[in-house]
Parts: sequence; structure tokens; C-alpha cells
Amino acid sequence: MLSLFRFAWHTFIAPILERPKSLQMAALCHRGCGDHKEYLLITSRGTRRWIIPKGWPIRGLKSNETALREAWEEAGVINSLATDKPIGSYIYKKTQANGFELDVETLVYSVAVKEMSEHFPEEDQRQRKWVNAEAAVDLVSEVGLKSIIRQFK
Repeated sequence: MLSLFRFAWHTFIAPILERPKSLQMAALCHRGCGDHKEYLLITSRGTRRWIIPKGWPIRGLKSNETALREAWEEAGVINSLATDKPIGSYIYKKTQANGFELDVETLVYSVAVKEMSEHFPEEDQRQRKWVNAEAAVDLVSEVGLKSIIRQFK
């Protein structure tokens, strides 16, 4: 009887009670090619860990346009293009102000950086730096993002 209950719980009840994942868009900003390809990392505002620019959907913008807007606001990327389709996605846990964790699915778009601005909206809140693929994989925490960087290089 207990195994029947577990089957019903895991198959029917738990999926109904599970909250859907929230969705963000991210920009994997890069420059150069081959062995000279570099990736742009920024620090998060709260924990100061190394991440890529990302944010919540913006009404009126396509997903790739949102990723590009975040790259501007958080890292100063200008005059650049994002791919039409995501190059991958990953899930991470975002800690909210109330202490609860929220599962967030993040669609990652490739952004070939043509130009950077010295001044951008969040310049006083973040650090930014260019690193090679190996360093980027070492610096970011999210396993799924590490995998995307490894595959993209």
C-alpha cells in the first residue's frame, strides 16, 4: 500500500503542487575567436559572485532583446547583436528577499560584443572582467552555465 501511495504522490500529486519555474534571459557576451575568445563576466549585486548579465522578461521586447538590454544595463555592452535563438538554458536557485529560494530557468543568448561603454546604469554596483573559457568555467557557480560555456567555446 505504501508503494502505491508513493507512486501516486510522485506521479500525480507532487507535479501538481510544484510551482512553475520563473524565467530569465541572459547574455553570454564574447569577443575574439579560437584560442583568443574571451567571455564577459560580471559580479552579482547581492553575493558578488561571478555571473553573466541576465534579467526578467521586459514587456515589449523579445527574449534576445531582453538579454541584450541586460548586457547594456549590467555590463555596458553597446552596438552588439544577440542570437535569435538561445544557445542553451540552465536552472539556478535565486534567493529572494524573504529568504525563500525560487527555481529560475535562464535562457542564454550569444552576444558577439562589438563595443563597450565606460559608463552604464549599474557601473557602481558591479565589477566586470574578460576571461578565457577555462577561467569563466572556474569562476561561475551554476553547473548548467559552466556546461554552456564549455560547449560554446
